Amino acid sequence: MADWRERPQAGAAFLNPALLAAVQASAARAYEAERRGRPMVWPLCFLVAPLVLHRPTREALPVSTRTHLPKWVSDHPVLVAGLPARSKSLMPSVREGLRFGLRHDLLVLQDGMVRAAQPREPKTTGELKELLRSAALVGRWTAKSENPSTVFTLLGVRP
Repeated sequence: MADWRERPQAGAAFLNPALLAAVQASAARAYEAERRGRPMVWPLCFLVAPLVLHRPTREALPVSTRTHLPKWVSDHPVLVAGLPARSKSLMPSVREGLRFGLRHDLLVLQDGMVRAAQPREPKTTGELKELLRSAALVGRWTAKSENPSTVFTLLGVRP
């Protein structure tokens, strides 16, 4: 990762580690609630950011998990086609966000699983609220699949 002084201002603001940690915590919290206490497998963190931070993809996400992931994938082939490249380009930022979240007690890593350290979603407004709501949806959505590799395969991303 480039030094903070060398990063473009807009990119540094939108890909800051605190934001990425909050997004991951929201997804992990929702995943765990959906799976009745079972934490999120950490590789899924690398799918949350490209689904949530990319505005066209975020705006195309369904409002609930009643829309199944395979159906959404078939309805949005252009968005899914760009997901592997977005996922790969965001890997360093996601790693940085995970480290920040672990260091600042937003996330807990336990036996290869990620949990949100705080039991409740923070009160937010505006675009941050939208990002966290979308991350929670992605967390619940991925929790519906018994095997995380199925989610990666559907989205065309190699873990």
